[in-house]
Amino acid sequence: MTPDAAGISPNVTREHGLTLLREMLRIRRFEEKCAELYSAGKIRGFLHLYIGEEAVAVGAMQALAPEDAVVATYREHGHALARGISADRLMAEMYGKHEGCSRGRGGSMHVFDADTRFYGGNAIVGGGLPVAVGLALADRMQNRRRVTACFFGDGAVAEGEFHESLNLAVLWKLPVLFLCENNLYAMGTRIERAQSQVDLCEKARSYRMPAEPVDGMDVVACEAAARRIAERVRGGEGPAFIEFQTYRFRAHSMFDAELYRDKSEVDAWKPRDPILTFTTALEASGNATDDQLAALNRTVADEIATAVQFAEAGTWEPVEDLLKDVYTR
Repeated sequence: MTPDAAGISPNVTREHGLTLLREMLRIRRFEEKCAELYSAGKIRGFLHLYIGEEAVAVGAMQALAPEDAVVATYREHGHALARGISADRLMAEMYGKHEGCSRGRGGSMHVFDADTRFYGGNAIVGGGLPVAVGLALADRMQNRRRVTACFFGDGAVAEGEFHESLNLAVLWKLPVLFLCENNLYAMGTRIERAQSQVDLCEKARSYRMPAEPVDGMDVVACEAAARRIAERVRGGEGPAFIEFQTYRFRAHSMFDAELYRDKSEVDAWKPRDPILTFTTALEASGNATDDQLAALNRTVADEIATAVQFAEAGTWEPVEDLLKDVYTR
């Protein structure tokens, strides 16, 4: 996979194209604000940013219905926003405030929202995979026509949970859509240094599971593949695997000194920024004007500013609730 891979497909209506762009912009601006707030000490703990990978979450979420389930990783703010969790509640969770979607107890790595069927935010690498299998098994046993979408990174492919989960999903013909975000690095380790087989689709196919790679920097390609394959899963044909070939522009986390890759490599990927290239494609196809783009950016900026105000005005959980939901009798 190289940064000069396939180009962007502009074949969308004006309304849908602007929707896709707005959703990617919401994620980018939210993440940029989180980085700023983290540096200011407003957000504590670990923080893993999704900058550069926005096309995957936005494109894939277009294929999901409200009754479907979503399981994500600890780099999940983008998935949460694209799934429908409000920026207000998500930012409050970043702050650890009681008004957050996890009541301030999850923080950046453990975002949860029952209303949107968003089941994490899982801090353990590969930890969401067996959860997704369990959710899909429940749907199959109840004869519900649903899909469980499970996002995970290329690093999770080296974990035992990956192999166990794919094996069971195929054996039991479960409606799981396995969505691998291959950004080439498992924390600070380049994929070639950690995995003998870097064709991740081949690993999935070894379990007799349909698998295909997609340009993860092209939001239209991500949506098209996710829609087509999700319908197959929803129709009872069993699980499927998509490898989104993407790239993160920021370090693994805010604690990461990023000594494992050259700045020149990151710079080589910057022209393939999914927001930049899709904006250019919309303009070239006549689906976006300067005024529309300016208005879109203002709307997103206002939403993020309101989210910060909401988080700042939020309340801390009372000390007497410290052990609430920790132990049961």
